[in-house]
Amino acid sequence: MLWQLFISFLKIGAFTFGGGYAMVPLIEREVIDNRGWVAREDFLDLLTIAQSAPGPIALNTAVFVGYRIAGLGGALTAVAGIVLPAFTIILLVAIFFADIRDNAIVDAAFKAMRPAVVALIVAPIVGLSKGMPAYLLAVSAAVAVVVWWFGFSPIYVLLAGAAAGLMWTIYRVRKEGKR
Repeated sequence: MLWQLFISFLKIGAFTFGGGYAMVPLIEREVIDNRGWVAREDFLDLLTIAQSAPGPIALNTAVFVGYRIAGLGGALTAVAGIVLPAFTIILLVAIFFADIRDNAIVDAAFKAMRPAVVALIVAPIVGLSKGMPAYLLAVSAAVAVVVWWFGFSPIYVLLAGAAAGLMWTIYRVRKEGKR
């Protein structure tokens, strides 16, 4: 199981450009659709926790998924798999960067990858919104506007969301307790 976990996250780490959010749909496809390790609802919960925790989302997701599948060993294995390709590539780039820094072909390749990176970031948003009630989509859009347009820190938005969720849960528990 640990070997399969390592190989799965190694593939994700090796073939994803655009950072953590671009990895989310690949992680989702691998652990839900291809391997059946995690239920879709559980993955959404793990993803929510991964987004709330400090650190890169792909790394946090690997930790939580790996832990869910095989405990501490699974978390360490998933992290090793997802980090190894990026570490190796960054090490090689750092070694040879001086030679390619002003290369027009390299610059053109990075510019050409930008639209694909944007699409890879938007894809998980669309995928995760499927099946969401309309009011939650409206809240999500409103929060995105507040963060983007008004420049509010996402940290404050996350804290406000957590507080609202706690208050809602307390309200529901008290309401059900009165019955």
